[in-house]
Amino acid sequence: MIAALIFYMFAGLAVVSAGLVVTARNPVHSVLFLILCFFNAAGLFLLLGAEFLAMVLVVVYVGAVAVMFLFVVMMLDINFLRLREGVAQYLPTGAVIGVVLLIELAMSFAGWSFAPDVEAMLASPAPTGGEITNTAALGQLIYTKYVYLFQASGVVLLIAMIGAILLTHRSRSGVRKQKIYDQVGVTAKDRIEIRKVSTGGGI
Repeated sequence: MIAALIFYMFAGLAVVSAGLVVTARNPVHSVLFLILCFFNAAGLFLLLGAEFLAMVLVVVYVGAVAVMFLFVVMMLDINFLRLREGVAQYLPTGAVIGVVLLIELAMSFAGWSFAPDVEAMLASPAPTGGEITNTAALGQLIYTKYVYLFQASGVVLLIAMIGAILLTHRSRSGVRKQKIYDQVGVTAKDRIEIRKVSTGGGI
């Protein structure tokens, strides 16, 4: 009974915080709600007995990714009024894509059914103590059965990182940037000038 109440508490808070991530007007508040969602998801992992995934979620996503999001949002000078100017122009296209996604989700749930051995899986969702740790079980699954999907997700994240860099890279006037190639190729003749100074005179 207590475990069920804790589950519904974590699940409810995760759903509410996920909705607030999308609906919050302030991007800083959105990132804070995202951190709250991550904590609740970590609590759900603990209830499943996957403490390794819970700690990875807290350390990696909350401690690194979400904090990075927060710093990026606070440091970037984004004009949100200018970004909202073209919303009406792309609203019909976005509505069509949203309807298509909803239809796909509805078709997926309509064709969903329980696995034949679902009762046995519910009775023993995780290996009993002494058989295998969930860290070892996770490693065996990722690097054997799902190795290609794992590598594909890495490629997707790499492409997303390159896209984010290209989108945020702006050329602004009045900003002096380093030119590494020119700095490395500097010789003594470019930086040192020998001048003859007469006695009693100056340069």
